[in-house]
Amino acid sequence: MSNSPLPTTDPTVLTGARTPHPGKGRWRSALGASVTGTVGGVVFLLMCVASLILPWFIAVPAANSALIYAPPSAEHFLGTDADGRDVLTMILLGGRDVIIVSIISATVSTGIAVVLGALAAYLRGWVDSLVIQFTDFMLTIPQFALLVVLAVYVRLDSPVMLALLLGGLGWPGLLRAVRAQVLSLKEREYVEAARIVGLSTPVIIGREILPNMASYLMIHFIFAMTGATYAMVGLYLLGLAPMTGINWGIMINNAWAKGALFFTNAAWSIMAPLLVVSVLQLSAIWFARTLEQLLNPRLAGKQK
Repeated sequence: MSNSPLPTTDPTVLTGARTPHPGKGRWRSALGASVTGTVGGVVFLLMCVASLILPWFIAVPAANSALIYAPPSAEHFLGTDADGRDVLTMILLGGRDVIIVSIISATVSTGIAVVLGALAAYLRGWVDSLVIQFTDFMLTIPQFALLVVLAVYVRLDSPVMLALLLGGLGWPGLLRAVRAQVLSLKEREYVEAARIVGLSTPVIIGREILPNMASYLMIHFIFAMTGATYAMVGLYLLGLAPMTGINWGIMINNAWAKGALFFTNAAWSIMAPLLVVSVLQLSAIWFARTLEQLLNPRLAGKQK
């Protein structure tokens, strides 16, 4: 930015009017132009909030053998499942564990990637070499195959345990991206100034480097949530996670295992959870892509 004085003909000098912040215009422009992103953000946030809140107010329906695979009706809008329970009610109850697992998993994987990636890039030397070699090793292993093997031997008796397992395997890709960004940011003048005044490595990383990566990390966090959701539903579909509680993965597994494909009236018992998972994932992707356009000026410029 130039240090030369403003010309006296500048209207903001003569009238005291404020110049509109360019970022606000970009946000309004991107939100207005990206209908899918706006819709995706609203749907994604509503689904997350509703999934966490509704189970506190909705009772778990009792099994009813007389209503097994009942067709949709005024009383049961999406019909009933293999246990005679209302499918719509089960859908509303089944999102909490999915959202909790995805949030915890994304937090763990992002945290590991940020800490190890930033330290490796900033310290370099043997630390960088060790971290990168281990990361490359993890990247060579098929993640879902490893997850399936671990799920057989690790006791996944709670959503938190499942989330920790998913998060513990989901960090390698982000770590390399974080390392690359820190390698670039550590050469900036303000980081060098922080070194000169004697700030410690954790302070420099936490105060000077990571805030400049916040937008990228936020976008990745959403994508990490979608990855955890896919992995969780996949494990339940394969029957590799305990069939306790209520979630969309268990609903799909139950419908599949109890012959929903062979009953004319049972379509919604398997299609409803599949559609809900698909809507959640699609809305998250739309939301993340729009955030990327909003927070990355170069991408925002290409959209004009």
